[in-house]
Amino acid sequence: MITIHHLRKSYGARHVLNGLDLVADAGVVTLLVGRNGAGKTTALRLLAGLAKPDGGTVSVGGHDLETDRRQALARLSFLPQAPRFHPRLTATQVVQFHAQLRGRDSEAARVELEAWGLAGYANVPTGKLSGGLRQRLALAVFALADAPVLLLDEPGLSLDPAWRHQLQRFLAGRARAGCVVLVATHLLGEWEEQADRCVLLADGRYAGDLSPGELRDAFRIGGDPKTENKNAGVVCA
Repeated sequence: MITIHHLRKSYGARHVLNGLDLVADAGVVTLLVGRNGAGKTTALRLLAGLAKPDGGTVSVGGHDLETDRRQALARLSFLPQAPRFHPRLTATQVVQFHAQLRGRDSEAARVELEAWGLAGYANVPTGKLSGGLRQRLALAVFALADAPVLLLDEPGLSLDPAWRHQLQRFLAGRARAGCVVLVATHLLGEWEEQADRCVLLADGRYAGDLSPGELRDAFRIGGDPKTENKNAGVVCA
């Protein structure tokens, strides 16, 4: 379980998170949605320990991120919005390196390369891979962690529809296995009926739950002007 209580973060005079309260349960695929600037990416970066909050608390798997940081971070795997790799390293070298970091063997690395359709690109330098192939490489590295808490920031942006569907099946399977799955996205059309819970952020705070099966309607232009303004910047198609 992830528990966030009154989380605050500012960058200079810009207040990004203004007392965010959120619980993400194990066994559930939870979407984090909201307009650009609502605080989705900042919330995930704070959860992943990549930035320090100005206030509030974060607990990952029962471990406080501030007082028990090592144990909290050991339980999660984070996929950032724009993963980067050394352009001269091959896909195999990247995955094997991360497998070693996670205590996995070379066979596990090979299996993940194949699972994400990269067997034919195993010896290609990452600098020569397309954006979609690099994203699938990032997902292979991400899956190697076999962590109980999974955080993903816009994981489907560079993927074609078939691989987005594969990603959704993978995450649903990890949730069924008892993992916490938290996904920040604005591609609501791709995720409709593909999640168990959808949490709306607005002005850096929890703004309610949306029905995962009615995301297009919840953000439809021409609806309630207050809702339309709050949800601007979300892609429904």
